[in-house]
Amino acid sequence: MSNTLSAPMPSPATQLLTNTCFTIIAAISFSHLLNDMMQSLMMSLYPMLKDSLQLSFAQIGLISLTYQMTGSLLQPLIGLYTDRSPKAYSLPVAMMFTMCGLLLLAHTNNFYLLLAAASLVGMGSSIFHPESSRVARLAAGSQPGLAQSLFQVGGNMGSALGPLLAALIILPNGRESVTWFSLAAMLGAVILFKVSGWYKAHMVSRANKGRGTVRNDLTRRQIIASFAILGTLVFSKYFYMASLTNYYTFYLIDKFQLSLKSAQLYLFAFLFAVAVGTIVGGPIGDRIGRKRVIWVSILGVAPFTLLMPHANLFWTGILSVIIGFTLASAFSAILVFAQELVPGKVGAISGLFFGFAFGMAGIGAALLGKLADSHGVATVYQVCAFLPLLGLLTAYLPNLERKAV
Repeated sequence: MSNTLSAPMPSPATQLLTNTCFTIIAAISFSHLLNDMMQSLMMSLYPMLKDSLQLSFAQIGLISLTYQMTGSLLQPLIGLYTDRSPKAYSLPVAMMFTMCGLLLLAHTNNFYLLLAAASLVGMGSSIFHPESSRVARLAAGSQPGLAQSLFQVGGNMGSALGPLLAALIILPNGRESVTWFSLAAMLGAVILFKVSGWYKAHMVSRANKGRGTVRNDLTRRQIIASFAILGTLVFSKYFYMASLTNYYTFYLIDKFQLSLKSAQLYLFAFLFAVAVGTIVGGPIGDRIGRKRVIWVSILGVAPFTLLMPHANLFWTGILSVIIGFTLASAFSAILVFAQELVPGKVGAISGLFFGFAFGMAGIGAALLGKLADSHGVATVYQVCAFLPLLGLLTAYLPNLERKAV
């Protein structure tokens, strides 16, 4: 009895570092769903834009490049800045940027204004992702992998909903019907305003300074080498993902003569598999180690990517789902691994990796668009099939789990 009474109560700071706040994680994940749903609507409009405005594959790739590069260049800078001075209420502002870009995309017929719309959507992402990832980390307690997975799955579910909603709503009613999705942005802004209040109240900058849950004795050279390997793995993942998110519908239409609506449903199945795979990766990484998850996620998908260019329609659908599920588990593991390499720099690391991922996806979309124009869209999948073999580099990553406190 006396031992129980004399046991010290955990401080609020300790509780913040160990307890997982699922309400906040759910709110930020749902906001991620709304944000990425609106962004994926832009990609779902590519076939409609190509036909109505007589765009080439290269121009489609340039729209994607503008969107991705705007996000990729700004995200690390915003993350670095907000490590020093967190801006809680920037989250609802980010949602408004995305909404403005989407509205412009819905109503302009000028190619240069399409690029401006894509840049506004990219700016929304560049603000939203580093800060929302920081909120997820702050709310994670002792389960950072699980928190990142739940946060990521919101975005992946939103990306999966985009093509489905495009097939069900936008294709029958025209590009202007995208305007209705501004209501989703307003809902997201309201939720994020509430999340921002929690974020500010918990003084995230001081909380992050006390989050050193992983100690590593790596040299500067080892850390730099590890970041180079992680960057190469992100490159392989997002270049391959760019081939599917941007050109999968064109591939299905060209090779199997599917209708646009049927091709959008195949894209939805792929993106839904990505969402499911994201849920699995984080908590498994918390249990068995993130390095093992990275091994399986990147290198393990290679047999399927090598088979897909030679498969019939049925097996193409099956293989794309397996590829999406397996590859999706990589990013949460890579992101948390990188955060543990340099503890206390959550915003900078999140911004760097989200930004790099966006950049690789954008460059991939542009280059693969050029390849599709010159050699046919089927060639894209023959070339990209070999990218997951870069997963062999995972062998050179340090085993951080062995050094956990």
